[in-house]
Amino acid sequence: MVSLIHLLWNSCKVFLAFACCTLLFYYGLLWLNEQYQDFHRYDEPDGRAVKVFQAYSDEENEIGWIDRLHLFYEIGE
Repeated sequence: MVSLIHLLWNSCKVFLAFACCTLLFYYGLLWLNEQYQDFHRYDEPDGRAVKVFQAYSDEENEIGWIDRLHLFYEIGE
C-alpha cells in the first residue's frame, strides 16, 4: 500500500513538472510572437542602404528566364 502511494505521488510530481514546463514553453512562445508581431522585414531600409540586385538591362547579353532556371539548377543556389 505504501508503495502504491509513493508511485502515485511520484507520478503526480512528474505530471506537474511536465505541465509547468509546457505552460512555460507556451507562454514563452506567446511572448516571442508578441515581440516580433510588429516587426516589418520588408520595409524600405533607412540610412545609406545599397540595392544589391540590379536588373540586367543590356539587350544583347540579356539572359532569359529559361537560362536563369538552368543556371539555378546547375549551381544549386
